Parts: sequence; structure tokens; C-alpha cells
Amino acid sequence: MSTRREFLQAGTAAAAGSVLLSGLSAGAYAAGSDVIKVGLIGCGGRGTGAANDAFSAGGNLKLVAMGDAFEDELTRSLSNIKGVLADAAKDKIDVPEDRQFVGFDAYQKVIDSGVDMVILATPPGFRPMHFEAAVNAGKHVFMEKPVAVDAPGVRQVLAAAKVADQKGLKVGVGLQRRHQECYLDLVQRVHDGAIGDLLALRVYWNGGGVWDPRRTREECSGEMEYQMRNWYYYNWLCGDHIVEQHIHNLDVGCWLKGDKWPVKANGIGGRQVRTDKRYGEIYDHHACEFYFDDGSVMFSQCKHMGNTWSSVTEHGHGTKGQIHLDSNPRGCSIVIDGQPQRFRGNSDNPYVVEHRDLQAAIVEGKPFNEAERGAMATMVAIMGRMCTYSGKELTWEQALNSEVALRPTSYTWDGVPPSVPNDKGEYPIAIPGVSDKIV
Repeated sequence: MSTRREFLQAGTAAAAGSVLLSGLSAGAYAAGSDVIKVGLIGCGGRGTGAANDAFSAGGNLKLVAMGDAFEDELTRSLSNIKGVLADAAKDKIDVPEDRQFVGFDAYQKVIDSGVDMVILATPPGFRPMHFEAAVNAGKHVFMEKPVAVDAPGVRQVLAAAKVADQKGLKVGVGLQRRHQECYLDLVQRVHDGAIGDLLALRVYWNGGGVWDPRRTREECSGEMEYQMRNWYYYNWLCGDHIVEQHIHNLDVGCWLKGDKWPVKANGIGGRQVRTDKRYGEIYDHHACEFYFDDGSVMFSQCKHMGNTWSSVTEHGHGTKGQIHLDSNPRGCSIVIDGQPQRFRGNSDNPYVVEHRDLQAAIVEGKPFNEAERGAMATMVAIMGRMCTYSGKELTWEQALNSEVALRPTSYTWDGVPPSVPNDKGEYPIAIPGVSDKIV
């Protein structure tokens, strides 16, 4: 007889049967009392949100371990999760002090703590290393996007994804539009030929930006802590906002093309508004053109500029009509002969649905691995950054096979990050046509 752990880790089909996606419960499991023990790795805002979303999905989960580089982040996250779950906290949370891990090795301690599944939500620069470790240990995984910040990291994730398949592990990636009803409905209509052949795509993440740097140098123990506290502004941690945010829209564009990936790209970008040294090394705007093998093109924009035109949407132009997609279902439609056909269904919260789908796959033992697709979408965004930083047109092969790695030589508090400031606290900024070590 297989043990509970063998059942969960192997994803065996012994749990085959009817599982209601609208509300998984203990009764939906093979033995009726099986609990998926979850470990949270990365306890910032997105990690906390992902944990809350996972519990909102209705599965029979228990949070049993947490890990973060910083103790204050872990403590704040645990308090937040308990507050959201309220009366259910006693049944859903069991994270004693000896399963609260802090430091660079916290991820491995969570993985080794007896969990069945991990949620990976650290800054994405750590994702390839953490994902590989989780797969090697036989754990199911939900990991936030993007899944890497450079081509070597993408290749590491792709290799681990194959191992996950061999082990029957289930892997979800936080590209929630792939689980949103309005997107699923209208994208399928496009694949069925509703607007003919796609000739062009337009995808945007234009907005005012994200949080300002949270900690000053005086509040940090050194450069490594300073960059990790303010991780969004450093490429080895974030990948720039074209990777960290715009991946959503780029992924949708490639999805509309039938999960095809561009064969070449070019782009421009820079720092025009967010120029202060406290904003690290990332750009505040990028604009790219991605070309597919059939000659169609995806026009891409992302910017962090206040008081400017904002749009977080995706659009496709075909020989028979157009498709317009928006995370707000009311903004989704197909237009043929000038007549809009709007999505009229209801959409559950896609941040919850993606966890519900993953949990159902674990329970039923069905194939479920989004890691390869997530890695390829991440690579599209990285390719865009390579183009804007270098000013060069690049092929997919050039980008994917790049050996430029954005990672420190050691993960220690006294280690040296890949990019360090000058004596004025200014970081080197990529200059198209001038800077090297970009591709």
C-alpha cells in the first residue's frame, strides 16, 4: 500500500474520481484525510498573497513551514495569513518557530521540513535555484512569474521541468491570465479562426510604476541587504520591469499565436523619469517588436511613468477581425465588421483559480506542468530587455543561448552583488550600442 507521501509526491492516479473545482475538500481525497502540507518560500507581499490565494482555492491544505531571507518579512507574513484565515487558522496553519527559517538557506530548510508542496515567491533571481531544489526533492510546486532573470536561469528551469515530468510532479506558474475565463473563452475563439489569421499583436503594461525603494543604506547591514530589500530595482533580482511585470502581456501575445515564440526582436528603452540613483539600474520604459516565423509581429510597450497614458491590455489584429483582452472581463471582446462580441460570462478570481487547478491536478494525479511554458514566456521578456539594453536586433537562438548570468558569486550577506555603485552611490546603467556583457 502506498503511503500518503508517495501518493502526494508521485501524483498517482489512485485518487481518480470526481473533484469539484469549485470547492476541493478533504472528502475529495482518496483517503478522505490526506492533507497537502505546504511550505512558503518568500514571505513578501506576493508570497503572502499567493499563500492566501492557495487557501482560498478550497483544497485540503496546511501551511507547515515558512522561509525568507529576512525575519521581519516572515513574521509579518505569518501574521497576515493568520488574519486572513481568521477562525480557520487553527486548522490551516501549523508553523512553529522550529519551522520558521531565515537566511539564504531558508529555502532548502523549508523543502527538507516534510512539506509536500512549496510556493516559490522570492524575487525571481532566486527562482531557478529554488525550483531545481524543490524538484530534486520531489515536491509539487507553485512558483510565481517570472521564473528567471537571465538565459542561464531559463535553461536551468527548462532542465528541471523535464525532471518534474519524469517524477510526475505538478507545477503551476503564476501567469493567472491562463486561468481566467474571459481569456480562455476569447483566445480559444481566435484559435478556432474567429478573426482569421493573426497579422499583428499589441501588448502593454504602461503605468505609474511600483513601490519606491523601501530601505535606506543606513538601515541595511551592507550592499547585499540593501539591494535585496529594494529588489525591484536590480536586474539580478528582478530582471527589470519588462521581465517582472510585462511578462504577463507578452505571454498572452504568444498564447494567441498558439504558444509560438518569436524568432527575432528589436527594441528601444531608457531612463527618462525615474533617474535618481535610488532607483538602481533598471529602465523606466521599453518598446519592442517581436517577430514570429510567419512574419507577424507583436508590438510591445511597458513603462513606469506617472501622469501618462496607462494600459495593461492585449490586442490582436486578424484578417477577419480583432480581439481585445483586459484583466477586467468587461474590457474583453472580439470585433468583427465593427461589431463587438463581448465576453458575458462570469470570472472567478484567476489568482485563486490557478491554485485550484493545481490542487485538483495533485489530488487527481493528472499531468500538470506549466514550468516549460512559464520559462519560455520569461525568455521572451528577457529577450526584450536584451534588445533594449543593447540596441541590437537579436534572434531567439542568440538570446536563449546567451551565457550572460546575472547572479552573485556567493549568496552571503557580505557577498558582492553583480552590480555595485560608484563612490556617489550611482549604478552603471546600460547604454545601447556602448555597454557590453548584455547578450
